[in-house]
Amino acid sequence: MMKPALSPSLKLNPRLGQWLTFGSDGTVTVRSGKVELGQGIRTALAQIVAHELDIDIGRIHMVSADTALSPNEGVTAGSLSVTDSGLALRQVCAQARRLYLKRAAEHLNVTVQHEARLQVYDGRISLPGSPVSTSYWALADPALLDVDADASVEPRPSPPLQVRRLDLHAKLMGRPSFLHDKSWPGLLHGVVIHPPSPQARLAQVDWQEAQHWPGVVTVVRNGSFLGLVAKTPYQARRAGDRLAARAQWHELPSLPDMHAMLDELKQGPLETTVVNHRSDPARTPARVRHAATYERPFLAHASIAPSCAVATYATDQPIQLEVWTHSQGVFNLRADLAILMGLSPEAVRVRHDDGAGCYGHNGADDVAADAALLARAVPGQPVRVQWSRADELACAPFGAAMCADLLAELDEQGRIVHWQHQVWSTGHSMRPGRSSVPVLRAAGLIDPPFAAQVAINMPLAVGGGAERNAVPLYEFASQEVISHRLLRMPLRTSSLRSLGAHLNVFAAESFMDELAERSGADPLQFRLRHLADERARFVLQRVAEFSGWKPSPPAEGQGMGMGVARYKNTGAWCAAVALVEAGAQLRVLRLWLVVDAGRLVSRDGAINQIEGGAIQTVSWVLKEQVRFDRTRVTSDSWDSYPILRFSEVPEVAVDLVERPDQPSLGVGEATHGPVAAAIANAVYAALGVRMRSMPINADTIARTALAA
Repeated sequence: MMKPALSPSLKLNPRLGQWLTFGSDGTVTVRSGKVELGQGIRTALAQIVAHELDIDIGRIHMVSADTALSPNEGVTAGSLSVTDSGLALRQVCAQARRLYLKRAAEHLNVTVQHEARLQVYDGRISLPGSPVSTSYWALADPALLDVDADASVEPRPSPPLQVRRLDLHAKLMGRPSFLHDKSWPGLLHGVVIHPPSPQARLAQVDWQEAQHWPGVVTVVRNGSFLGLVAKTPYQARRAGDRLAARAQWHELPSLPDMHAMLDELKQGPLETTVVNHRSDPARTPARVRHAATYERPFLAHASIAPSCAVATYATDQPIQLEVWTHSQGVFNLRADLAILMGLSPEAVRVRHDDGAGCYGHNGADDVAADAALLARAVPGQPVRVQWSRADELACAPFGAAMCADLLAELDEQGRIVHWQHQVWSTGHSMRPGRSSVPVLRAAGLIDPPFAAQVAINMPLAVGGGAERNAVPLYEFASQEVISHRLLRMPLRTSSLRSLGAHLNVFAAESFMDELAERSGADPLQFRLRHLADERARFVLQRVAEFSGWKPSPPAEGQGMGMGVARYKNTGAWCAAVALVEAGAQLRVLRLWLVVDAGRLVSRDGAINQIEGGAIQTVSWVLKEQVRFDRTRVTSDSWDSYPILRFSEVPEVAVDLVERPDQPSLGVGEATHGPVAAAIANAVYAALGVRMRSMPINADTIARTALAA
């Protein structure tokens, strides 16, 4: 029999006491390395603990990730928080429960034969029929959990639970909830004057005069890093604007033609990797050969609230630098801050605090570096830095521009006998903490600057980057998947929600519709013809029934389209149907989504994540595109980088497949590929125009129709 496996997070942090502490005051302190980003993970993890220990969720104190206290679980990304941290806490609590029941049996003089009959109700431990009892709190002993995790202790069967989100009440009541809202005694406010373009260098600035402006405490210039610290946010912003107007920059036209990114991506230099190759020498001769190219532009994270951080610097303390941040990875950020500041990692403490959400590697890490550099100029005083909207849209890392070439061959029976998928992209990961050189924005500005790095793709075994979901979900006897990484980076790119899966599934599922048409088949039946994965078949058939699938237009100017994928080929299955209306403006009227995420921890939380991902995808597909000229990013406001408005949000219907006997799978990124493809396929059903490039709007539809 195969030995039960520990959660990957628990393998790296095996001591039970790292995760859990029982207090004599009737509380349980829980430490996870995963962070709350608005996705509800704090509530989901608390639910898991409450169920495993049989206590009320109100007794649980969830500690935000802190490099001084928490287990190191890397980065909160990839829809893995419930999969990894959730399983870790299930296993930790199951073993803790057993250890405390054994201690309770000794305390209550319960025989070994009766130990299994001990019951727990809200932390109170008793033997049925006995008048005496004890509790976790009465037995609280840190030494009891000073042991390594044992995977052989089986967690309890757990149905999905419904509890109120722990983080919503304060937000709904307008109470200070985010790092942006909080204050510290003696808090000062910093502003950084960012270079106006990627290759700009500070040529000249009269910063000495700024030292005497109202409220200014100090001005910091270090190479091309320029900022100041003031007493109030207003004084900081006003002085920052004045200083920016006096700064003279040397700029170079280093950016490619925005309208020719396909050429930029394909011309190299390139690193080429064969992701998957399988040939069938006996394959049936092809009757039809079909090829198409699909593209997406650079995308911004476009977080509603710009990034913020607070830092203090002390020269006479063991912890010299302390940073409060809404970063996705506090340990990774600590590693880069230590190198940037010339400190040992042990001299840096990074604490997570809630921010207003992010969708990957946005400006949260960069603004933390800004705050640290400014705080060093005013030792002992906390410095808060909040980026402006323009900073966030123009200076944070972007999601990579991508293109994919697909080619397929069909036999006489309309079956795909060969499939080729090639993807070109800049790298999708340049997070802190993964190299000996800090990748924080400020690292390339100080004197001497750290060498510029080029984004990488993470190994496919941990989800991949550009090649994520490029390997088809379908069964093809002969297939070839190749990834080409651009080894220069015209714009700084890093992880954006779903990474390469958005473009790759958009391409593959749009292509499947094109092939279905070439073979004269219904898109649903054509997919099922090539699909052996039973859970994929189930969600696809269920979404067709759920939506009342009709490949023909339901009304004039309307169309329905579908898409399906298993996120990362290892995560949740998602099938989507979109209904669009092509009038003066293209609108997505409704989305139907069927998702199989295995065992559900919180049904409501899963639906929230699915809806949020689907709505974001609609925004990406219809509206979003980073704009730039040959020197600067020009989309630095909501006018130049529009996102979906509330009035444009479609109705979203979600059907969750219940599989309590299967492992839990994340859902935050499962929708992005299938929904994108469903919209493009629906546009074709409505207008007869194949949309292979995003964003899809009235202008691009008109240009595509004229070029056809």
